[in-house]
Amino acid sequence: MLKLHPEFVVKNGKKHFAVVSYEEFLALQELLTDAADLLELRMAKRAESGNRSIPLAEVKRRLRLQRISGPRKGKG
Repeated sequence: MLKLHPEFVVKNGKKHFAVVSYEEFLALQELLTDAADLLELRMAKRAESGNRSIPLAEVKRRLRLQRISGPRKGKG
């Protein structure tokens, strides 16, 4: 887990801003990007959950059959 060491800018006794080191900022930025990517992936998977999928082995089998049984070039 990311450990932060923020410094706070206080105005009238209330915290108004948090300042982190540049290294911590970069780590936060990467963490947020990863979280957004994961959320997008989950949403896409949920949207496609009702669609029928074809296992990779079946796709390979079909492609081999098409190559063998398809028209041959140079003959005719």
